[in-house]
Amino acid sequence: MLEAGRRCRAQPAPPWVIYEALTEPNRDPRRRWLTLLDDEVEPAILESEEPHMVVWSSLWSKRPDARLRFDLPIGPSGQGTDLCWTLTVDEPMPAPALLGHMRMRINELINANLRYTFGQ
Repeated sequence: MLEAGRRCRAQPAPPWVIYEALTEPNRDPRRRWLTLLDDEVEPAILESEEPHMVVWSSLWSKRPDARLRFDLPIGPSGQGTDLCWTLTVDEPMPAPALLGHMRMRINELINANLRYTFGQ
């Protein structure tokens, strides 16, 4: 698999809370954050190691080969989570427009929607 994108950003919640949010995205109807677009599908959990790592299946019907791995180390201050996501795909690499869309959506879902559910 090819690495198609990666981003690390601090999240205010501890790893076990982020882990729960990633493995049960919309369990709390008041804190829905995994809002999918028409070209997206709900991911399946392919692999996980509580509370350190989660791997999702593809969000995109156009690229069912895509995988999204989340690494959840504790933040450097000992609080929060340094959430890192890595997008991998099989060859061929997506066209630049699709790849840009995929990366933007991950950032929107994880570094905006999920983050906002924790009040940030």
